[in-house]
Amino acid sequence: MAVTSASAIEPDRPARVSGIDKIERRRVALAESALKTLGELGYARTSLREIANNSEFTHGVVHYYFRDKIDLISYCVRYYKTKCARRYDEVVETATSGEELVTGFLAKMTQTLVDETPMHKLWYDLRAQSMFEEQLRPDVEAIDKLLEEMIWRILGRYADLTATTPTVDAPTAYALIDGLFEQAVVGYAANPDKTPDRLTDRLLQVLPKLVAA
Repeated sequence: MAVTSASAIEPDRPARVSGIDKIERRRVALAESALKTLGELGYARTSLREIANNSEFTHGVVHYYFRDKIDLISYCVRYYKTKCARRYDEVVETATSGEELVTGFLAKMTQTLVDETPMHKLWYDLRAQSMFEEQLRPDVEAIDKLLEEMIWRILGRYADLTATTPTVDAPTAYALIDGLFEQAVVGYAANPDKTPDRLTDRLLQVLPKLVAA
């Protein structure tokens, strides 16, 4: 009688997860749990114990996977902002005209302003703190670079679709657009009804000036 191999019996059995993968999955789970608390309290008022108290994890578990508050917050913001940087990829890839690209870009940017204001506040809080906390700087610089590249992809695609050329470099384009978005994040708390439209209007003024025929 022929012997049937284990792979033939269980062709769809998932590959064994390595110890490193398990650790990373737990760190992701902790980050997702911590983000809500961090967004509500900000950098200065959040401790590992506070995060544990507002999650399903104990303080000991949180401390096991993250050496201190800076390690956890840096990981959380890096995890969240990496997802943010990818949310515009579909718009860039599918737009067939400059107008379609701008419409899709602005729709997603105003949506994230409204839906995820606490997370953006945390990012700007962390970036400001990096001027005083040297340990934060490498992660903040890496996230800034990631977001700069995201804006440059959008501007480059816009230039292609409109047969134009960018008139500024990538850091300048990022500084201009991110500056407007940061203003909107600050203003949203005081005026949530008008701030998204104001952001849209300002971006519509700026974007055409970043390219030229």
